[in-house]
Amino acid sequence: MALIPHTCTARLSITLLLTGLFCGCFRSASSELPEVVWGTHGMSNGRFDRPRAVAIDRLDELYIVDKTGRIQVFSTDGKFLRGWRTPETAHGLPCGLAIDRDGNLLVADTHYFRMLVYTPSGELLNGRTIGGRQGNSPGEFNFVTDVAVDSKGDYYISEYGQFDRIQKFARDGHFLTQWGSHGSEPGQFIQPRCLLMDARDQLWVADACNHRIQVFDVTGPSPRLVHLWGRCGTAPGEMRYPYGLAFDGKGCVYVSEFGNNRVQKFTLDGRYLAAWGKPGRRAGELNQPWSLVCDSRGRLFVLDTYNHRVQRCRF
Repeated sequence: MALIPHTCTARLSITLLLTGLFCGCFRSASSELPEVVWGTHGMSNGRFDRPRAVAIDRLDELYIVDKTGRIQVFSTDGKFLRGWRTPETAHGLPCGLAIDRDGNLLVADTHYFRMLVYTPSGELLNGRTIGGRQGNSPGEFNFVTDVAVDSKGDYYISEYGQFDRIQKFARDGHFLTQWGSHGSEPGQFIQPRCLLMDARDQLWVADACNHRIQVFDVTGPSPRLVHLWGRCGTAPGEMRYPYGLAFDGKGCVYVSEFGNNRVQKFTLDGRYLAAWGKPGRRAGELNQPWSLVCDSRGRLFVLDTYNHRVQRCRF
């Protein structure tokens, strides 16, 4: 089963039924097949068991974690380069990845209530871990979902559970501030699934179970909500369980939808441009995609999670 919060499990069951009824009739703005598809179900190098999160570094190497806690690194053509495992997996698996300003890999170790830091070669930097204790006090976490980094190197870590919130930490791990709570009002969250920092130090949040995107200016002493858009639905521009965000560097943002089995392309102010994918198992079709990234050439890499593969496309 995918990682779904208790608050929206029932709604997701209804969503998947509706997706099967309506999304099969959805016509993408782009019908092009993917450029490259790689991966199949399995445990050997280059195979996946429900890949959940992806990050890309300055060398255009892709780091992918799957349901087994394996982190595998690939070239943009799908060549396996190296891999390792997170230290503990009995309680659950990581579901968020990011690259910091030093090129290290940040891992949202969801069910161990912490953020891990690895070198690109897979060395765990134990002194850089943030969290590790379950709770609602500053520096404690419930289920960690993702990590982002601003231009100063400060960390932003999202979580859901008793609190749906985002905590901010200095580079040395010192707690700075927090915001958010469980709910649907502006500035509240119901499972903040993905975090993405833009060049202006605005933090983009895929507010998954509210079916929307929230954008915060984090340059001041307190985060300020500057943009909120999205509504639940299957039509172009609507969303069902947005799980992933990616910028193309050309003024567009891509949103992967776990519930609608598609990726949508928007302007940075939320205007719908195009969509790619539909439910299925063939190339160009998706089965509950979780995460996505763009490389330096503007190519999009989509984790086709329940098809156990990666698809590279442009649209």
